[in-house]
Amino acid sequence: MSPHPLSTQTQDSGMSSDMEANDDVPSPSPRIFDRYASSSDDDSQPSYYHSLHSTNRRLDYMIQFLDRNLQPQHASRPNAFLPEFVAKGGGQGIFTLPDRRALHPNRPPHLEVRPHPLRETQFGRFLKTIATTDRQLWAGSESGAVRVWEFKDLYEEGEGEEEGAAPYRESSELSSNGNGNGSGNAAVMCMVGDEGSGVVWSGHRDGRIRGWKMDLVSGGFKEGLSWQAHRGPVLSIIFSCYGDIWSGSEGGNIRIWPWEAIDNALSLTMEEKHMASLLIERSFVDLRSQVAVNGFSSILNSDIKCLLSDNIRAKVWSAGCLSFALWDARTRELLKVFNIDGQIENRADLSLVPDFAVEDEIKMKIVTSSKKEKTQSSFGFFQQSRNAIMGAADAVRRVAAKGGFVDDSRRIEALVITMDGMIWAGCTNGLLIQWDGNGNRIQDFQHHPSAVLCLCSYGSQIWAGYASGMVQVLNLEGDRHGGWVAHSSPVLQMAIGAGYVFTLANHGGIRGWNIMSPGPLDGILRSELTAKGFLYTRIENLTILAGTWNVGQGRASKASLESWLHSAVSDVGIIVIGLQEVEMGAGFLAMSAVRETVGRDGSAVGQWWLDMIDETLCDMMERKSRDMIGKKLHEQRAFHRVGSRQLAGMLIAVWVDVKLRPHVGDIDAAAVPCGFGRAIGNKGAVGLRLRVYDRIFCFVNCHFAAHLEAVGRRNADFDHVYRTMTFSRPSNMFNAAAAGSSSAVQMLRGANPEGLPELSEADMVVFLGDFNYRLDGVSYDEARDFISQRSFDWLRERDQLRAEMEAGNVFQGMREAVITFAPTYKFDKHIAGLSGYETGEKKRIPAWCDRILYRDSRQNSGSECSLECPVVSSVSQYESCMDVTDSDHKPVICIFSVQIARIDELARRQEFGDIMRSNEEIRCKCDELCKIPETIVSTNNIILQNQDTSILRITNKSVEGNAFYEIVCQGESAIKDDGQASDHHPRGSFGFPHWLQVTPAAGIIGPDHVAEVSIHLEAFHTQQEFIDGFPQNWWCEDDRDNEAILVVKVHGMYAMETRDHRIRVRHCPAAKMKKIDPKPNDSVKVQGSLLHRADYQRLGVSYDVVDHLCNLHSP
Repeated sequence: MSPHPLSTQTQDSGMSSDMEANDDVPSPSPRIFDRYASSSDDDSQPSYYHSLHSTNRRLDYMIQFLDRNLQPQHASRPNAFLPEFVAKGGGQGIFTLPDRRALHPNRPPHLEVRPHPLRETQFGRFLKTIATTDRQLWAGSESGAVRVWEFKDLYEEGEGEEEGAAPYRESSELSSNGNGNGSGNAAVMCMVGDEGSGVVWSGHRDGRIRGWKMDLVSGGFKEGLSWQAHRGPVLSIIFSCYGDIWSGSEGGNIRIWPWEAIDNALSLTMEEKHMASLLIERSFVDLRSQVAVNGFSSILNSDIKCLLSDNIRAKVWSAGCLSFALWDARTRELLKVFNIDGQIENRADLSLVPDFAVEDEIKMKIVTSSKKEKTQSSFGFFQQSRNAIMGAADAVRRVAAKGGFVDDSRRIEALVITMDGMIWAGCTNGLLIQWDGNGNRIQDFQHHPSAVLCLCSYGSQIWAGYASGMVQVLNLEGDRHGGWVAHSSPVLQMAIGAGYVFTLANHGGIRGWNIMSPGPLDGILRSELTAKGFLYTRIENLTILAGTWNVGQGRASKASLESWLHSAVSDVGIIVIGLQEVEMGAGFLAMSAVRETVGRDGSAVGQWWLDMIDETLCDMMERKSRDMIGKKLHEQRAFHRVGSRQLAGMLIAVWVDVKLRPHVGDIDAAAVPCGFGRAIGNKGAVGLRLRVYDRIFCFVNCHFAAHLEAVGRRNADFDHVYRTMTFSRPSNMFNAAAAGSSSAVQMLRGANPEGLPELSEADMVVFLGDFNYRLDGVSYDEARDFISQRSFDWLRERDQLRAEMEAGNVFQGMREAVITFAPTYKFDKHIAGLSGYETGEKKRIPAWCDRILYRDSRQNSGSECSLECPVVSSVSQYESCMDVTDSDHKPVICIFSVQIARIDELARRQEFGDIMRSNEEIRCKCDELCKIPETIVSTNNIILQNQDTSILRITNKSVEGNAFYEIVCQGESAIKDDGQASDHHPRGSFGFPHWLQVTPAAGIIGPDHVAEVSIHLEAFHTQQEFIDGFPQNWWCEDDRDNEAILVVKVHGMYAMETRDHRIRVRHCPAAKMKKIDPKPNDSVKVQGSLLHRADYQRLGVSYDVVDHLCNLHSP
């Protein structure tokens, strides 16, 4: 069930939520939060500069589009590019190209709130959770910082450091003690919005709960109140229907923070902030200690990752690994304990399970007494045995709480309540389980095999987010209504607001999905956005230098490296180097295999090569910089190594120009051994995957089976590498805790629903290395003769690789520039030129063993760069370096000229907003689908005394759609003797006062139906407070009248706006019945409103008044 924001977007709103008596009275010292100050209603347009800048961007893209389409055919591909040979067999099966349409036909159009950020920019700052309020989207990060987006600004241009993100504000990072040094111990684990106090509360890894509020004056944040809630991390946090904060932590710890203590703390000044924290810290109710004497404490040993407030029945659910506990939100009594199979665990079943809280106390007493006196040896023996047993049991409990001895595939990951009162739980095996409000298991559904990580609900729909990146939409019966791949990584959290379902991905991206998707708006939006694609398409040009060299276990001089890589001084953005036979030998290969098993790679020799290339590139750039001195607009270039991977003798590394570095990231590595038993790395491949301008590039360095006759083995090596190469995902492992450690395994299995190889998902793949394909049907002397005459055409016809590619047996669909250089194998060392071919006894036939091939996004050679074909590459240079003599192979380079089409997320988001605001068809559809059913309530005044119960009836007068209602308490007041209401204040999250029970507080009313709501007075004369977890009771008899303002909020299936009905409920003690001024006061302010007894109705429980209801109108 969605949060119940007291929205300003309401109809018939007769009262303001800003009801504090002293709002207009200046305070000499500001309070911790100005709790009742509403958010700014200033809907001013973006500044002129931003509007002009945005318009210019779109004009630039339009001109770029016209230039591309007005050029003569193939004019964009000049003759300087080399002709290419294309292998057969591409575009089908595992070689199918990824679908890169800007608007995927199987996915609804979405609002890109925060584009997928590069992982390297997020270390220690990953977003871990999101929550929504009436006007804002909030997110919490690993650094402890929070950020907020205003819904009204989602379509506008942002000023933050993140390109393409909607405008947001972010707080400073926190340390574990709140001093702001950015320690990961302060990571935000959970968040909940509190519309009553205007504060967002966050639970942190350091065990603190912090309150945040936007400072409307400075536009910054106020972290005005925080306290140490738990010793361990705060894993979950909710508001109960009575406005109390419930928080869950490790080891089954659940604590309640009464709203009275929080309210008192909020009223203190900033100078009293420390006192406010102490006040709250001592007010907690420790549920685990409360139920220990009842024999239930043993079920509260697992981490409380999920808490759920059932506001309909005034209950709270807590979930451990495989069990649930059901609590009374008002009395805080434990009602029921049951496991994931629905089996009830009662006190008798648990009586044999040791109470660890009591045992800990006994152990302390035993240890203390043992220090004070000596005991008999036999008694001491039993004491030691008891201590050992209890210690072992305690260890088992703690390990079990961490999930060590539970069925991880069934672990509970998410909870949500729907408007019909059903509770839904999501598990790591993909199971969705439906429960009724009393904890009875109804049925379960399996719509997707991946782990369910989050759930949310609004109206009559449920959204489930999976570890595969999938989002599915269900109806209240559990039937699948639709689904799509929302992100390329797990969906960690979802929240609903402003007509969108916001999804937070594991990589930190946030998208908004229309609450009506899948539905009629999707087709209209897709059509409009597709037609305007040229307004948000940006073409980037990039030059990539790829080089391969089998170094034959030798080491090269700097001069050799410069001769090989001299082209890097030109306008190259990315350099990819693949080396083979960096180091060989049986001992080294065996040790390399051992290191791989423990996740370590690299060697001293490999590091020497990396350092040597670093130094060479640096020297080359410095020389070029000196040559450029005196020229205007000179910028010194430099390359940064961004990733490398070594497997035995194979090494691959990538360097990126410093100017391009902000657009390159998400570097992942992979290795596939193809040697003996597919386990030894003397043959195989290493790869690197990276995102460049939001497109996926993969570079794979290979060394395949040797010898002339081993063509089949080489083909098999390629097939094995292509199918099995799996890139590591450090971002998922780094951020696994955000989705629960139990889901880490599912995250690592990838988000590819078709099960295609990961290489097939790349926009461009480059294979380079010593492929070892030889020449067939030619002798050594013949080959030397043709080489000396530079007659390469005849030799190419004998090339094994070309023949296999022509047959579609290997490198299916890939391209290679036509070879115009001499075979690169095999040479005698330190002999330059063509005379250096091997002259020993073996006289191996020269061959083009060292090759560089690629595949881009083109379905055919005539495809132009576009969002549907985002990466188009051509080869401008493909040659070997014959001057290098340090190995029996010659190094080879290939220079690619690449065009990359990417989406300008800002421009697309603005186009998205323009369409949503101005498209008449969409506006008509929204008006039709977002109608609020007409409803009436039976009264607007109720008086209660002596345990009275009154029935409030809500009638849906619509004959078509369901009405969804939710009842909240806008505030509580004390009534003075003169009838004046005073001290009006809302409880947390608009919760009910403890003397009032409203059931059911939410529900669905069918067309032309009536819902009955019980309004019950539960007066009690014993006031209970908790100090350090222990109850303190005293007799309290208050003879003053109390008044609560209930608000019945009604909305339709998709409508985010509500129609509000306000009801005054007054609690009058029996000893005090006094006539009050009969003149009602309809003022917006509650202060001074006078209510006559005759205005109240004491209603029965029958349907005698149904006929009368038909004549009633909404207040």
